[in-house]
Amino acid sequence: MPQALAEDTLYRNAPAILLRAPDGATATVLLHGGHVVSWTPAGGQERLYMSELAQVTPGKAMRGGVPVIFPQFSDRGPLPKHGFARTLVWEKTAARTGDDYAMASLCLKDSEATRAIWPHAFTLELSVGVTSHRLDLELEVCNLGDSALSFTTALHTYLKVKEVEEVQLEGLNGHMYTDCMKNKVQRTDTGVFLAIDQETDRVYHDVKRPLLMRESHSALGINAENMPDVIVWNPWETGIKNFSDMPPKDFRRMLCIEAGAVETPVTLEPGASWWGRQTLVAM
Repeated sequence: MPQALAEDTLYRNAPAILLRAPDGATATVLLHGGHVVSWTPAGGQERLYMSELAQVTPGKAMRGGVPVIFPQFSDRGPLPKHGFARTLVWEKTAARTGDDYAMASLCLKDSEATRAIWPHAFTLELSVGVTSHRLDLELEVCNLGDSALSFTTALHTYLKVKEVEEVQLEGLNGHMYTDCMKNKVQRTDTGVFLAIDQETDRVYHDVKRPLLMRESHSALGINAENMPDVIVWNPWETGIKNFSDMPPKDFRRMLCIEAGAVETPVTLEPGASWWGRQTLVAM
């Protein structure tokens, strides 16, 4: 059995942290963006999609993995799309192992550059833990300023799939969602499961139950705490034409299922904090 570790490494020539649980489960997180770029459960295969064309470039986001969206989701505000957290360099603040896990914490603090476009003092901490068949991601925001701040956030999780048209996503039946492909009209999901056969961009509201993503060869449990919204996104062959950092056919190899606090911004008074968590369980 491999020895547990949490050590500095390189990913595509960029500084990263490699986590390995004693049973061989691994995860890799970049300092650039606090970006989780790999997760392999014990005895299994890679479960996160990363574009082979994605490069670590200062000030730019990477296509794939789990980008941290903060303090603005998408274009819902005046900031650059999806905010700035995914394009800045984070600091490793902790790394440790136990009898059945490995984990690391990274931190992003306000700077002159962030305050120039978002005038708030804050800390943003991401904790990443891997054990056996489970990946835990927890995000914490602390307001260090003397006035209230509001933000929206998401863990923009790109899941690797064999063929997206064969995926069945269970657990969203009966939930309201905003269809961003249909002028943001509000709809109710009435299907037994969600199948992807066209460009899809939906924000499901107030989702309280765990989700299950099924494929013919595997399944993945998806659970969120204190992040009430679920974003489901696939660019399909139409949208992927706009991406220079993703091979044209790779829309078939990925599906974004994201935990977020999107529909209702989180407001923190001075000194207050907030946390949200997403857990992935390979089956």
